[in-house]
Amino acid sequence: MTLPTTIPDRAAVQRRTVGVLSAGVALGGLGVTVGITVGGLLAREVAGSDAAAGLGQTASVLGAALIAVPLARVSDRAGRRAGLALGYAVAVLGALVVVAAAALSSLALLLAGLFLFGAATTSGLQARYAAADLAEPAHRGRALSLVVWATTIGSVLGPNLAGPGDDLGRALGLPALGGAFVLPVVAFLAVVLGVLALLRPDPLLLARRLAPAAPAAGPAPRTGAAAAVRAVWATPDGRLGLTAVVVAHSVMVGLMVMTPVHMGAGGAHDHGPTLRVIGLVISVHVAGMYLFSPVVGWLADRFGRTATVGLGGALLLVAALVAGTAPPGAAWQLGVGLFLLGVGWSCGLVAGSTLVTESVTDELRPTAQGATDLLMGLGAALAGAVGGPLLAGGGFGLVAAVSAALVVPLAVVWAAQRRLR
Repeated sequence: MTLPTTIPDRAAVQRRTVGVLSAGVALGGLGVTVGITVGGLLAREVAGSDAAAGLGQTASVLGAALIAVPLARVSDRAGRRAGLALGYAVAVLGALVVVAAAALSSLALLLAGLFLFGAATTSGLQARYAAADLAEPAHRGRALSLVVWATTIGSVLGPNLAGPGDDLGRALGLPALGGAFVLPVVAFLAVVLGVLALLRPDPLLLARRLAPAAPAAGPAPRTGAAAAVRAVWATPDGRLGLTAVVVAHSVMVGLMVMTPVHMGAGGAHDHGPTLRVIGLVISVHVAGMYLFSPVVGWLADRFGRTATVGLGGALLLVAALVAGTAPPGAAWQLGVGLFLLGVGWSCGLVAGSTLVTESVTDELRPTAQGATDLLMGLGAALAGAVGGPLLAGGGFGLVAAVSAALVVPLAVVWAAQRRLR
């Protein structure tokens, strides 16, 4: 049997890939942000303490971290389509477990469900790398940022659907707050079906076929996550990119996941009004994360990845100051602080991810990208884990101060890289 030898037009496939990925992360972002808005509140409801709210979000972030490398390995072997679809399918299972945990008032089951739910975040983040597989080097930052930007659509809408979703869940006989996770189930299932049907040809597999240095026979040798991280860290640009991604995500999660709990401390016991106000603030934050990412990608391509990382670090510090000095009822001030936090995260993620992608060879990229997301998620999980005790012991101001201190390692690596240049 003769195999087809026709190779699709690279530019046409890239446009189609970015379109499919953008639609997928838009729907996926809706489900993820509903979970972000409700997950911490649900954990506090089940366990009866603010510290447990941090555990709920930490479980989701930790799941996103630990699932990153296995999904990257699936993508490495079978292509981006298989890896992304599997991640969202795992998240569907996680959302169903969360609903069951709310019905049973089981904290252990809830944490397990939120852990699996984190796979949706992993898939959304790995979609940005898929957008860069076929991109020209001069446009890599922009291609990556366009998929990040598409998350705006679902992510801004998602938090505002938490309240109506909770009302719908109660009408269906589901427990308070847990019913809101029905929306992610529907969204993630749609993404799974769309990716499997439309992400063809697979961008990673096609990029390998088009690579001039691709071996003629046999697959490339597999490389472990530790070796891939060492390869990234061996170059100044790789060090800066890895540090930027880890720090930006850790600071963002550390502040963001405790904001609903901080605001809830000044609200009524009725979840409806509280969820609507919290949802608005989180929507503003998510808009900062994603809405301006094409501009961030253009800055990274035009003025350099290093300058964009530096801008992101400065914005993270300002965000911690503005949000950390806001009382629970100051929705406007918290909204401004979290908006700046989102833009700072976007600068670190887009420019840092581009640096990581460019610091290793084609064969190492999927593993290096998955390992980077693993470290990014572990840092964020640690930030989320300590957030609850910090909030309970010293208030939201202490959470913001500790988050701001995390920018110091990024400043050190950034300065060292500037001196080398």
